[in-house]
Amino acid sequence: MSTGHDLGEYPQWAADPTSFNLNDLDDRFLDYPFPTYARLREESPIHRNPDGSFFVTCYDEVAAVLNGRAMSSDKKVPLRGVFGPDAPIYEHHANVMVFLDPPDHPRVRGLVAHAFRTRTLATWQPKVERVVDELLSDGLVDGEMDLIGDFAYLLPLTVVGEMLGVPTDDRERFKFWGASVTASLEPNPAQEVIDRANAAVEDFKGYLGELADRRRREPGDDLMSILVKAEENGQTLTESELLHNAAFLLNAGHETTSNLIGSGMDALFRHPDQLELLRERPELVDSAVEEMLRFDSPNQIGGRLALEDVTLRDTTVPANTFVWVSNGAANRDPAAWQQPDRFDITRSPNPHLAFGHGPHLCLGAALARMEGRVAFDRIVRFPDLRPAARPVRRPRARHRGFLSYPVAV
Repeated sequence: MSTGHDLGEYPQWAADPTSFNLNDLDDRFLDYPFPTYARLREESPIHRNPDGSFFVTCYDEVAAVLNGRAMSSDKKVPLRGVFGPDAPIYEHHANVMVFLDPPDHPRVRGLVAHAFRTRTLATWQPKVERVVDELLSDGLVDGEMDLIGDFAYLLPLTVVGEMLGVPTDDRERFKFWGASVTASLEPNPAQEVIDRANAAVEDFKGYLGELADRRRREPGDDLMSILVKAEENGQTLTESELLHNAAFLLNAGHETTSNLIGSGMDALFRHPDQLELLRERPELVDSAVEEMLRFDSPNQIGGRLALEDVTLRDTTVPANTFVWVSNGAANRDPAAWQQPDRFDITRSPNPHLAFGHGPHLCLGAALARMEGRVAFDRIVRFPDLRPAARPVRRPRARHRGFLSYPVAV
């Protein structure tokens, strides 16, 4: 059995802000972007990319962009240019609620929200606990497992899959489809990434379309049944809205939670005093999850389109200009946090932007928090859990997480 693996110090490489280009990122940035974020906040907080877009890294301005009425979430124009107007992946992103503006956004969000009300989610906690216990028991039966492949990916896929009412055996298909779709949202995606995303959307639509038809004939208490019959003020979801938002819920749910678990456990391993504190005081699990979300946010980068000229600090962003924002950088801004690079599971208050801000605040935040809370409550009960080999980061800027993380007990 492994005796553990030394994770080493956090890398300290930082890009030069005078040449930083969000569309051409160094692998060292993808590995650990926080030193670069720090330099950008200091030297170029409202940074102009070579393509004319802006990249914002400071807390107040990121929050202002996410909450600003002059900032549009509608990505049809920029995404049409990236994917083409007839691409299935363009159709997907054009229908999901996070990329809609009023009046469509509050209408679609309000209908989908039926499945995420507090009373509905409360019934899922025992199921989340069961899934966590089963995955940990199966994964660690031989004393070692991949925290990501054997647990962090499977937990949200299993939970959201059960919520949708799909067989457990189909989890691997969802994992591949979801990874293909979310990869398309990285800055400057390669053509092969777009091709995989197009194929994944077509597969998703076919699978979920058949499921929706079954639930219309045989409704149950699952999420798809709720979405099929959701109605508010005489409004219902169109077929495209139904299928694409069901796929989005599955994708977003497993990305956020799996990245939270991987990065959160990495932070605990690298800060053994905090891991021991959580073991001694399990009631800190709620604040520990919030600190994990802040310290190494699952979703690092988002964006908006300026509808009119907008002033951020001393910079005027012209109308019709795309503005990238970094939730991950904002959550390490020393203007908003004391000792922002310190991992402190007792930190309070903790108004991080990991789930966004404003009208597009993540609808599934409560579910992700529940899954994280249950996962870490159970994981830290293994007193000898430790890294078994060098973990492998996924080379992405937007959705930050691990491809694998071997652990042992």
